[in-house]
Amino acid sequence: MSVPLDLPLRRALAERVRFYRELGIYDFYSREPQTFKPAEAVDTAEDQDRPELREEMPARKSAAASRVEDENVFQVLRPEPEPSIMDPVAALNRIREDLGDCTRCKLHKQGRKQIVFGVGNPKADLMFVGEGPGADEDAQGEPFVGRAGQLLNNMIKAMGLRREQVYIANVVKCRPPGNRTPERDECETCSPFLMRQIAVIKPKVIVALGAVAAKNLLAINAPMAELRGRFYDFMPSGVRSGEWQGAKLAVTYHPAFLLRDPRQKGEAWKDLQMVMKYLGLKPPGSG
Repeated sequence: MSVPLDLPLRRALAERVRFYRELGIYDFYSREPQTFKPAEAVDTAEDQDRPELREEMPARKSAAASRVEDENVFQVLRPEPEPSIMDPVAALNRIREDLGDCTRCKLHKQGRKQIVFGVGNPKADLMFVGEGPGADEDAQGEPFVGRAGQLLNNMIKAMGLRREQVYIANVVKCRPPGNRTPERDECETCSPFLMRQIAVIKPKVIVALGAVAAKNLLAINAPMAELRGRFYDFMPSGVRSGEWQGAKLAVTYHPAFLLRDPRQKGEAWKDLQMVMKYLGLKPPGSG
């Protein structure tokens, strides 16, 4: 027997469902009540001190959202995710619309000028993922347009491609103050939008530029020396991917690091050659 929900709780549930759908999570499942556990034991002082339980409860209750009809509090939610949109340009536009003038983490209060969403071919075979926007990117609203971006353009050109043929994005879409490393909560808040971008573009290969991008995409805490030199099977989490079987993911140095230590450019070129071989690319002038 379902328990009627009052209006404030219905609205709270609607906001929770909206939050999950903005992150690309569309399916919710209810669980049967645990009859062996006394009701008075559910909300103990010990449970209140466990954040994983506090976060889990609204997600369970959101399964009842579709059964709430009065006052139409759930009409604002989209019924289907962007994979139902055949045009990747329109699908990316939907993700950008969901992102909005994002205020989900503290970066929006720390001096960012604008959101840097991503740029390039929405059907690209090759996608580059960096750490976060810098000052030039924040000013222009496009990833990798400063000195590091110029080096990345040269790396792409050396692979026999043009910047317009690939897709470029970052783990976080707002500039961290002083170009500091994005913090864990900032990455966790923003990366679901990146996952949705990847699921729409469906690249054959993703190149993670630097340790921050690699660790966030792979959920592996390891040094660059261990992350480089091989392919990883990658499927974006929390999204529907249709018939796409995922991408190969390679790790190389961030162009900003290569500007600081040019001696590593040869190692980065080895990483790109591995990608080129997989994609069947040849450098310009090689015949």
